[in-house]
Amino acid sequence: MASLQLEIVTPDQIVLSRQVEYVGAPGIEGEFGVLPEHVPFISGLAVGCLYYKADSKTRYVFVSGGFAEVSDNTVTVLAECAEEAEHIDFARAERAFNRATERIAHKGSDVSLPRAEFALRRATYRLSLKNRG
Repeated sequence: MASLQLEIVTPDQIVLSRQVEYVGAPGIEGEFGVLPEHVPFISGLAVGCLYYKADSKTRYVFVSGGFAEVSDNTVTVLAECAEEAEHIDFARAERAFNRATERIAHKGSDVSLPRAEFALRRATYRLSLKNRG
């Protein structure tokens, strides 16, 4: 079966490097999917859940913005932050969710609403992967 090389890289580390059958990613214009022999392209990434299929299993990775490049049967993801579902600290994500919810509810002058909403979105996506790790 034909495959793709998936590379997920953050400024700190190589999060993932493996052969996969399919990649689905949260593009800024909507989710996109990549199969082997896909036409080359570049897309900005939104905060969300990237997933890939390998060895007849679907696996999930939280990504927080960045870019994806598809070229020569390789999907390269350059993400600000990326965490495989099985490595997410869900207790920390829950604390971040609660903190962001509280900040949004108490819109004080010292709270940046866009920043709190972005933190809430990140925490929500992380928590959505709780049973997919």
